[in-house]
Amino acid sequence: MLVHHALPFALALAALVSFHTEDGGQICADLYGQGRHAVLLAHGGRFNKESWREQAEVLVSHGFRVLAIDFRGFGCSTVPGQADFDHAPFDKDVLAGVHYLKAQGAETVSVVGGSFGGSAAGDASINSTPGEIDGVVFLGAAPNLPAEKLKSRSLFIVARDDSSGDGRYPRLPGIRAQYEKAPQPKELIVLDGSAHAQFLFQTEQSARVMREILRFLSIN
Repeated sequence: MLVHHALPFALALAALVSFHTEDGGQICADLYGQGRHAVLLAHGGRFNKESWREQAEVLVSHGFRVLAIDFRGFGCSTVPGQADFDHAPFDKDVLAGVHYLKAQGAETVSVVGGSFGGSAAGDASINSTPGEIDGVVFLGAAPNLPAEKLKSRSLFIVARDDSSGDGRYPRLPGIRAQYEKAPQPKELIVLDGSAHAQFLFQTEQSARVMREILRFLSIN
């Protein structure tokens, strides 16, 4: 069952929608635009669906329909067992969003994910039916599952000095290793700096990151 809610105010023409996951949860999301080609935005651990508003506006201006989800345990998204963050099947939230967009008439769906949201997007591609997810953009992320099983085109974007919160573990080596295993077509872009995932949009690299995403999404 698909449930629509009206926002009490209009921000970037977003509508609040919700839909169910296969494991009995409900995911809340902001829906923008009416394009035939859709993009699902999957946030990182320090963000939420609202954090994508600026990027969603740019995507809509280029003709995309955009769905920014709140993962289980964030915002009003609730799923049994969501408290176990380390083992939660976040890929099911992404797949639920993909199925929602397809049910609404989207011809293609790609996913842009930051940090753990990017990992969830990759795992969703791996667990999807071939053709369900056209492409995945990984921002400071890679799949948790073996990347050679990806069923989508992939673009990896990571800052060269991006590292774990305590600064002890650089992320680039692990991301590069997964990238090398991923099937073609694929691309890896390594940027200067240390900004992680969605924090790239708060740096001078923001415009380039958005250009690269749009270029990738525009490839047929």
